[in-house]
Amino acid sequence: MDTNTIAARLGALLLTGAALLGCAKHQAEWKDEEVSSPAVPMANLAKSGSSSGGAGGTADKADLGVLLAYEHRVQVRLPGERIAAQAAAVQAACNTGKFGACAVLGMNQSGGDDPSAMLQVRIVPAGVEPLIGLAGKGDEIAERSIQADDLATAVRDNAMRQDRLQKEHARLLEFQERKDLKVADVLTLSSRIAEIESQLQAAQQEAAQQQRRISTQLVTLNFQTTRGQESQSEIGEAFRDFGGIVAAVIAFLIRAFAVVLPMSVVVFALVWVLLRIRRARKAKRAAAGR
Repeated sequence: MDTNTIAARLGALLLTGAALLGCAKHQAEWKDEEVSSPAVPMANLAKSGSSSGGAGGTADKADLGVLLAYEHRVQVRLPGERIAAQAAAVQAACNTGKFGACAVLGMNQSGGDDPSAMLQVRIVPAGVEPLIGLAGKGDEIAERSIQADDLATAVRDNAMRQDRLQKEHARLLEFQERKDLKVADVLTLSSRIAEIESQLQAAQQEAAQQQRRISTQLVTLNFQTTRGQESQSEIGEAFRDFGGIVAAVIAFLIRAFAVVLPMSVVVFALVWVLLRIRRARKAKRAAAGR
């Protein structure tokens, strides 16, 4: 092999190697770019994840979609001589709107050795605690309970019913304006319109009642004597009832005797007749045996 041929082959090998090195370098750079390119999407993903977490926090604080009507029941134990004055003070605070809009719904009071009182009011939420605090403080509140009714479904159904009735009422009024209606059709339409108006009025009243229950709260206060006074009053009441109980027992025995006495006479007469018949038969048998 001559020198020129060898030089030509070496040149071709060098060119091939350079080309391969260039391709390898280009491929390596392309792979590096491919690996590093997801950095931006990952950053965006992290950013979106943090924003969704914020949205989740907002959702936690969002409205639950409930419409609650609260009812409070409170039992207050006081010395008997303080019950009337305490109940009157709470009633006056409600009537004068001392703690906000308030209405007395019911009031019962009894005196004697075991006095008690019951006061039921409807008041705005902000006035519930001050009113209960006026009724009794500390150990005077013996028992308290809170109950809530969710009216969301009832309110939604009532709103849908009103919407349906209003649309039907409007359609009937439009149909009633037609000039080609017969007298019978006019009477039927008038009757149906009156019926729908009555139903719509009832639905509106129900909606007002629901809104009143949601915007205000019902509070029932029961005033009773302390445990010691209650026990003493029970003992005194037992002594007072002693004579009545004895008289009731004696009266019961008299009535029972009045019921049993005629039956006893009848039974005694039957037994006496049976004995006489038995003796007569024995006498006949004895006479026949002789």
